[in-house]
Amino acid sequence: MQIKLIAIGKTDNKELEKLIQDYIKRLSFYTKFELDIIPDIKNAKNLSEAAQKEKEGELILKKVQASDDLVLLDEQGKQYASMAFADYLQKKMNAGLKNLIFVIGGPYGFSEEVYKRANGKLSLSAMTFSHQMVRLFFVEQIYRAHTILRNEPYHHQ
Repeated sequence: MQIKLIAIGKTDNKELEKLIQDYIKRLSFYTKFELDIIPDIKNAKNLSEAAQKEKEGELILKKVQASDDLVLLDEQGKQYASMAFADYLQKKMNAGLKNLIFVIGGPYGFSEEVYKRANGKLSLSAMTFSHQMVRLFFVEQIYRAHTILRNEPYHHQ
């Protein structure tokens, strides 16, 4: 199974980007993982919130195939502790999925079309984090889940 994380806009902070890349490198020992960055919408300040979500939604959906399992990182999504998230990933792997795609939306969330296409929603926390930090937190959690599944000493209960 390949895991892909789609995110809107590049990471401006070099230190965050370095940490994200470190976890992506670590993940390569466990699974196929890809971080797919959709460039920021040009002239977004001239667009309404709804129009920006629509444009971002079109770009997201262009990257998704009919057979892909699409999970949105959304504040209304289900929250998991790390051990439960590892179990969630294991079930997805056992289901024989080819592609599991997680998406971090833009500043206003997702369009209705993206919500309709999604197979699920996941929340990292009840708190709000910057989109750039969410990338780091989520990639680290995917790495942590794989170490849990292999009984490696990274995660402490």
